[in-house]
Amino acid sequence: MSWTEEKVNKLKELWGKGKTASQIAEIIGGISRNAVIGKAHRLNLSSKLKSRSFQSKNISSSNSQNIQNKKLSRSRFKSLLIDNNFEPENPKQLEELDDNSCKWPIGHPDESTFYFCGRNSLKDFSYCKLHLLYAFQPKGKKDDSLDKNEEVPKFIEKKIKSA
Repeated sequence: MSWTEEKVNKLKELWGKGKTASQIAEIIGGISRNAVIGKAHRLNLSSKLKSRSFQSKNISSSNSQNIQNKKLSRSRFKSLLIDNNFEPENPKQLEELDDNSCKWPIGHPDESTFYFCGRNSLKDFSYCKLHLLYAFQPKGKKDDSLDKNEEVPKFIEKKIKSA
């Protein structure tokens, strides 16, 4: 496939309008997406990529307020689950763990300060109430499930009742 003057002009026009390489290849016909990207690069038409990253920075800065709200709702949510009389951590080494100890690792195994949580674990689980919330989350709902109307999600209500 050779790039004719007509195809190059069409590429420049469509690239300037913000079309994707796949769309441009389909419109021009007879060329691949990679051919369009390569030709655009050789023609120094990469300003499109800069505008996309600029737009994503603007979007991310406008979403910083939402991220802060999510963090606040998460911390409020966790405070609902752990009451004032919650058992404190009981640091244990690997050799000290038993069937009723929370086996959540704290720190890095190569460090001398590494230990396991050591709180009483919930029945049929290896973790305490707090670490069970971190360890078991439904697919695709890790952070989103904590934000919905400030209510306790159903999957955690079941875990609280069984605790």
